[in-house]
Amino acid sequence: MVVGDFPIEVDTLVVGAGPGGYVAAIRAAQMGQKVTIVEKDALGGTCLNVGCIPSKALIQAGHTAQQAQGNSELGITTETVSVDFSKVQEWKENIVNRLTSGVQGLLKGNKVDIVKGEVYFVDDKTVRVMDDKNSQTYKFNNCIIATGSRPIEIPGFKFSERVLDSTGALALKEIPKKMVVIGGGYIGTELSSAFANFGTEITILEGTKNILGGFEKQMSQLVKKRLTKKGASIITEAMAKGVEETKDGVKVTYEVKGEEETVEADYVLVTVGRRPNTDELGLEQVGIELDDRGLVKIDKQCRTNVSNIYAIGDIVAGPPLAHKASYEGKVAAEAISGEKSAIDYLAMPAVVFSDPELASVGYTEKEAKEAGIDAKASKFPFAANGRALSMNSTDGFLKLVTRKEDGLVIGAQIAGPNASDMIAELGLAVEAGMTAEDIALTIHAHPTLGEIAMEAADIAIGKPTHML
Repeated sequence: MVVGDFPIEVDTLVVGAGPGGYVAAIRAAQMGQKVTIVEKDALGGTCLNVGCIPSKALIQAGHTAQQAQGNSELGITTETVSVDFSKVQEWKENIVNRLTSGVQGLLKGNKVDIVKGEVYFVDDKTVRVMDDKNSQTYKFNNCIIATGSRPIEIPGFKFSERVLDSTGALALKEIPKKMVVIGGGYIGTELSSAFANFGTEITILEGTKNILGGFEKQMSQLVKKRLTKKGASIITEAMAKGVEETKDGVKVTYEVKGEEETVEADYVLVTVGRRPNTDELGLEQVGIELDDRGLVKIDKQCRTNVSNIYAIGDIVAGPPLAHKASYEGKVAAEAISGEKSAIDYLAMPAVVFSDPELASVGYTEKEAKEAGIDAKASKFPFAANGRALSMNSTDGFLKLVTRKEDGLVIGAQIAGPNASDMIAELGLAVEAGMTAEDIALTIHAHPTLGEIAMEAADIAIGKPTHML
């Protein structure tokens, strides 16, 4: 503690202002707590600034560029399509700025004190917040740690102007002619799809047998097929070995089936996962337990082994999803306030903004059977839906997973247009304990993609209407 550094006392201190931290701070303040939130970078965290939001903006711009090229099947052709990528980036930044300004307004409107700086734990009731010039001590009754994660840097691929993480790829000044993407998970696949739509020649190097390994093969195969149609080369069971940077690009060496190969490109994008930001907080000063991956161990209320300190988001077990962090933030804030809130991940949706989109919630048929549940899957194709046909986007399906004994909806998977929006209905069904009959009896507007859920529910109850 520096001379003259009189501790500032707060009820709840939130460390990190990403989608977990700022939501936790707002909920805690709404429940009567005096809250201070500390962020070393920009409000909104990775998600709003260099993740979810800017990537979806880029994906949408890519879709628009692709659609502008016309479709001869629909009788629409065009001579030329030009993309001013600097304008695309300007538009993307405007969206980011509007949302981060909105977060600031929400925090202030809920009387949350916003502090800029880095946090270091002194003990289980005290932190020191440091910026470039000052150090200030804060004493808290409770603390929620929400410091997020950062891209993993792999050996032989040190990040640079040509070796990019997702942040670097989203900030490119021009559309690359060629790009190598290491890692075919959701980040690599989304950005590959976006740049392929702009005309970039993509090569994906994936270490496992399939891209998007967290989804069923019949779902990921649709994305693989569409990427290949856009000119992408997808090389699976490939191990990236190293990169040679040249004046104008990169030469990437990789190994596949025991043979060493090389591929040249303008840039190489590394998307092999994310590492929790738990290593520079002084957590060892408090005795907070971490697992072997550096993740904080928590209970069902997001409480660490230190009873007044909570952890949420990417620094705890589970997928690094913004909506998971927000959900956990609400649970932690409510637990601090004495509520009986507890985490339950069954209805946690997972979405990939690929082409086509993929979404899943609850159990897959395989997972249900592994859990000892006698379940069945009822599948309805987009190709039999009037709205999908009128959109000329018929690849994909919706699969409803139900318990055989009573028709309880325990999961759903969607591959197709607008899957990211459609999964919400099925998430509600899982969360609310609804049956397939409940969905089948719900009147869905016609013609809409939403009808596909009703059709799958009709199949589940043994009364299909638009399928033999």
